[in-house]
Amino acid sequence: MKIWVFAESEGDKPTTATLECCTKAREFGTVECLYVGSDADVIAPQLGAHGVAKVFAVDAGDGLTGITGGAAIAGLVEAEQPDLIMFVQSGDGRDAMAIVSARCNRTVLTNGVGLGVDGDAVTVNAAIFGGNTLVATVFDGPKPFLAGIRPKSFVAEPGGAGAAEVVAVGSVETGRAGEAKVLERHVEEREGPKLEEAAVVVSGGRGIGAEENYKPLVEELANLLNGASGASRAIVDAGWVPYSKQVGQTGKTVKPKVYIALGISGATQHMVGMKGSDNIIAVNKDGEAPIFSIADIGIVGDVHKVVPALIEALKNRS
Repeated sequence: MKIWVFAESEGDKPTTATLECCTKAREFGTVECLYVGSDADVIAPQLGAHGVAKVFAVDAGDGLTGITGGAAIAGLVEAEQPDLIMFVQSGDGRDAMAIVSARCNRTVLTNGVGLGVDGDAVTVNAAIFGGNTLVATVFDGPKPFLAGIRPKSFVAEPGGAGAAEVVAVGSVETGRAGEAKVLERHVEEREGPKLEEAAVVVSGGRGIGAEENYKPLVEELANLLNGASGASRAIVDAGWVPYSKQVGQTGKTVKPKVYIALGISGATQHMVGMKGSDNIIAVNKDGEAPIFSIADIGIVGDVHKVVPALIEALKNRS
């Protein structure tokens, strides 16, 4: 089976989610990627280390990555005949899979958290009802099959056989969507590890009381633990913290060694994004809060008393 992965990068490295898809794909056959960027020669060896044999590279210039990538894939499908195309469930990934779906008239299964191949049959597992139930859906109809995969669904592990071959893709017909241009890029400033890759994540919810409480409670505890700070959708929507910190179904998926939820009740959309954490610690004054149903350690108490005491204890230890 020939499997394609729409590869994305951050800086001079493939994204972790891309490498997760490549790692999973190599279990089932030959892996090839479509990559949009001017640095394919830098990215390709890293993809090759994770099992990718060939990288089709296209430079979008100041165009949108997802739009260019989707159009490029759609233009190559007939000649290259991939059986399955995997997309990371990201902004660019969603753009690309939508274009391929429309242009190639193929169904796309989204929000995948599992993938199985049995002969020519490809199954995508997706979580529903807040992640409490898994639904297995088998593709039917002509190939290629299109699957959108949520980050952290698989583990990225090297296992390639050398540098991937780079094949330059010529001009791509993007249509009216290609008229959109990137005028400026801004890299968000942050301290400490990246939220999606941190071993410890401390998240705050509406129970912290006010925007001014986020830094002394959530961020300080995260810093003491060498972790990253996150948030529930409630306080993101309230404007207390930026969207980049949101954990949940409509935010980021995290799987740290330790996840600490402060003043988070545990709405299903939040738990979908963090329930895979190895150890979950919840602090909430409501003993009936849903977050306690998945917590390994639950503290029924006021975060304004519990967290300062914990911070003080950590400072004394250091």
